[in-house]
Amino acid sequence: MGAVTKGKITDIHELQKVAKKVRLHILHMLTKANSGHTGGSLSAADVAVAIYFSKMNFDPKDPFYKKRDRFILSKGHAAPLLYAIMAEAGYFPLEVLDHLRKIESPLQGHPCCTSLPGIEVSTGSLGQGLSVANGMALGLKLDNNPARVYCIMGDGETQEGQIWEAAMTAAHYKIDNLCAVVDNNGLQIDGPVQKVMGIAPLHDKWAAFGWHVIDVDGHNMEQILNALDKAENTKGKPTVIIAKTTKGRGVSFFEGKVEYHGVAPSQEEYEKAVKEIHNG
Repeated sequence: MGAVTKGKITDIHELQKVAKKVRLHILHMLTKANSGHTGGSLSAADVAVAIYFSKMNFDPKDPFYKKRDRFILSKGHAAPLLYAIMAEAGYFPLEVLDHLRKIESPLQGHPCCTSLPGIEVSTGSLGQGLSVANGMALGLKLDNNPARVYCIMGDGETQEGQIWEAAMTAAHYKIDNLCAVVDNNGLQIDGPVQKVMGIAPLHDKWAAFGWHVIDVDGHNMEQILNALDKAENTKGKPTVIIAKTTKGRGVSFFEGKVEYHGVAPSQEEYEKAVKEIHNG
């Protein structure tokens, strides 16, 4: 089967509409399950939508299409984001979103590649996704496969040593078919990232490790698209996009609040949030 081609959606306003739908799906899933991670799923929505719907080659009818681009959600606790995108992309009916975190559901609390075709690797053990992305990207190069690999990490996740081992590896082997993204929302489960274990200066650290570094407003679709274009055209080194985002983006009473890292909305909060997103 043929893949969905790159440039499927190039209009910024259309991508913003998809991001709004994805946020609504996320809130619906979390509220119905009464469990899951709200803040980080919402913060990474814009950049994930841009990657999937403006850049990636994929075919939901053939999840193992050989020349598909690969997407790895290293911050696996943001699984509702990935599920919402996959549903919008046509991997499964929207009704399946009602079964988040249910027993025997393909939509587990963290992405599981044996439960849901279209997920490249099971994630959730923080720090491992970039290493897997390296391996996939190198394998594609060895096969002369033109596909690219995208990997989204959390900013708190970059406290993990394995991230920096993977960063050295990617630069050493000039893995230029890899684009990493840091969802830099400034908060993790225990509080502000800079208080738990400071990661600044993030740009300088990635650059020192040999990466092409691009800083963007992670909610500005034009900036995100430009960065993805630059990443695709960068040869001889991997690219990392540091996306400055807001935890809980799209819902004013979730934004910037660490307590919503791993707490689902109440029914009252859900109804209020839906109205706010529709009116936003």
